[in-house]
Amino acid sequence: MSKRHSAKYKIDRRLGENIWGRPKSPVNRREYGPGQHGQRRKGKLSDFGVQLRAKQKLKGYYGNISEKQFHKAYVEASRLKGDTSENLIGLLERRLDAIVYRAKFVPTVFAARQFINHGHVKVNGRRVNVGSYLCKPGDVIEVREKSKQLAIVLEAIQSNERDAPDYVDVDTNKLTATFNRIPAFSDVPYPVQMEPNLVVEFYSR
Repeated sequence: MSKRHSAKYKIDRRLGENIWGRPKSPVNRREYGPGQHGQRRKGKLSDFGVQLRAKQKLKGYYGNISEKQFHKAYVEASRLKGDTSENLIGLLERRLDAIVYRAKFVPTVFAARQFINHGHVKVNGRRVNVGSYLCKPGDVIEVREKSKQLAIVLEAIQSNERDAPDYVDVDTNKLTATFNRIPAFSDVPYPVQMEPNLVVEFYSR
């Protein structure tokens, strides 16, 4: 188990929010941060602190991807035409691990990355084992035939914890998902408020 995977609930507690909307989150019971100083009163955050928190929350949501990868996504988003914050969300939602998670093939985005790394996923008929692979509209993502009976997949598909968004068309019988389009920020079903505009402000200082 990776360090990131084992620390996923620490992210919730550090931010004081249930960022994935999961019923098991410790924030549902303890809304204060982890550690011996977690219950201290929080002071008012500076503008920098607010921007940093927005960045940590968005980065944490996508499986706590590395700072290098996250910054690279911002740089790419700023190069594209249009609104940088919308572009950033579009790039993050195009990641293969995000789509596998959205399609409900696995219960968490952390599990999605591990699932892909272990070779359980194909894109357009070819096996892809890199979670950061960027999918294009029209791409078909599928669980490999040998992996369709894995307990993690069967449990995730049957879970009513969340629904697949309309930009990912899922066939639960065949365990395939078609990435229909790059979503706008308002299309993405975040359980908590995300502020990509503050992430852009953070990096463009």
